Amino acid sequence: MPGSKDPGPSVKDDEVYEKLRDEGNSKEKSARIANATANSSRTQVGRKGGESGSYDDWHVEALRERAGELDIPGRSTMTKRELIDALRFH
Repeated sequence: MPGSKDPGPSVKDDEVYEKLRDEGNSKEKSARIANATANSSRTQVGRKGGESGSYDDWHVEALRERAGELDIPGRSTMTKRELIDALRFH
């Protein structure tokens, strides 16, 4: 239903999901984080991050490969900056 804020039965923590969506995160990312927090404490999930390197340090070929894994459209013609933005805000 258009405009419905109900994330559906697959999301385990509706409160976290809605907060993340309000911040502008994608549905996929919001659901992933909401489900991770439901499986453990929110504090533990927050501490878990920060292990991945910065996309700024990646080569364009690696960025395109990662964008392909996420099925980001138009990746073959994107510049490095566009790829980084697409990956960060996917």
